[in-house]
Amino acid sequence: MYPSITLIGWLISYFSGKEQADSLLKYHLKQSLGLAIVSIAFNIILSILITIIPALAILGLIGLVFFILFIIGIVNAANGAEKPLPLIGKMFENKFSFIG
Repeated sequence: MYPSITLIGWLISYFSGKEQADSLLKYHLKQSLGLAIVSIAFNIILSILITIIPALAILGLIGLVFFILFIIGIVNAANGAEKPLPLIGKMFENKFSFIG
């Protein structure tokens, strides 16, 4: 399971692997946390914009991009690859120092 499909899933992955975390787990924890933060921020901003301008509701389809990024992350993790997610992955490779 990719660590950030849900916040609870991410927390379970973080705490269960904290003692014996390898670089692959740490890498995908960072990627998935970054993706979750960007996704949540996008949804908050989009909700505000749709409230002001209802015609922008079509932009909700951009949410599919985040779903596709989650799928790509799952595939990368399952294959043991430390590849950044397209578009946003490079931003999070050196962030979240509490992960390791």
